[in-house]
Amino acid sequence: MKKIKGIKKTLGILLILTFVLGLAACGNSESSVPSSAEPAEEITTEDVETSEETEGTEATEDISAEAEEAEEPVAVAIDKEAFDSLIASGIVADDADIEANSWAAAIKEAGVLRVGGTRTSFLFSQLDETDDALRGFDAGLYQLLARYILGDETKFDLTQVDSSTRESVLQSGQVDAVFATYSITPSRQEVISFAGPYYTSKQAVLVKEGNTEITGIESLAGKNVATQSGSTGPEILAEYAPDAIVQEFANDIEARTALEQGRVDAYVTDYTLLLNAIVKNPDKYEIAGDVFGPEDNYGIGLPLDSDGVAFVNEFLQKIEENGTWEQLWKISLGDRTGIEDAPKAPVIEK
Repeated sequence: MKKIKGIKKTLGILLILTFVLGLAACGNSESSVPSSAEPAEEITTEDVETSEETEGTEATEDISAEAEEAEEPVAVAIDKEAFDSLIASGIVADDADIEANSWAAAIKEAGVLRVGGTRTSFLFSQLDETDDALRGFDAGLYQLLARYILGDETKFDLTQVDSSTRESVLQSGQVDAVFATYSITPSRQEVISFAGPYYTSKQAVLVKEGNTEITGIESLAGKNVATQSGSTGPEILAEYAPDAIVQEFANDIEARTALEQGRVDAYVTDYTLLLNAIVKNPDKYEIAGDVFGPEDNYGIGLPLDSDGVAFVNEFLQKIEENGTWEQLWKISLGDRTGIEDAPKAPVIEK
């Protein structure tokens, strides 16, 4: 550690200086420092000639830097073993229940669950390039559902979606379900159906770290504010920050890039998604003020009027009752954000 190294180096030099001065006092000016004092800290003649004051300053700077580093939050990786073990122990539906549901029966016959989702959401569905596995809260849910229907959590295909394509992939029949922190709204329910909700959130304001000008939603008047097109963001901003200058972006990455580059002053979207960005990039962003707005219920998108809604709701009910939902939340979110108490699972709409 920098702190320990700086202190050790300073003490070592002081000892050497004391030793050299002692030899000089005895008239032995040609005596050398024993070699055993050199290797551990790689102290050279140049080090000895450097003033004690300079070395003391460097040690202080090292200590200060170390203190600053210790205060920064650290992005915590998911416990792969715990996640994989939980998913592999998931429940499996009875054949009779699958056969009685046309949505589930079609997936069983196809031998694969086709999912619309993401590979870049650190807490919800992140691709691990070291083993090509997807892990996170949403990823865990669709893998548990694949196991529930097919008896094998690996039998899923993922199509990447963003806020502007989630409805279209369901309407075209490209996927069977969408798991993508997908807010349930009346307008969306006109074109697709939702199972759930399985999670709730609110809105928040993201700014660059160190921004003291924006202190919350009330500070956004006249500011350039990013949000995602096709999300609930534009509607929320129209209600809570009507004087903000709204810029819509296709996805989360584009919105955050605009914030980093200074093209916008703030970014408004679901708090959970912003928490995801902060945990993954602890030195870039911070939340300004408190969360706001109505409860934002996340649902699982399904084709319009699909009987899959009842099937998936029954699945959700079972994993909530047997504790799997809470365990998945703890592994995917709680342990990685320092939040100890798991939230209560939302009431599933019948």
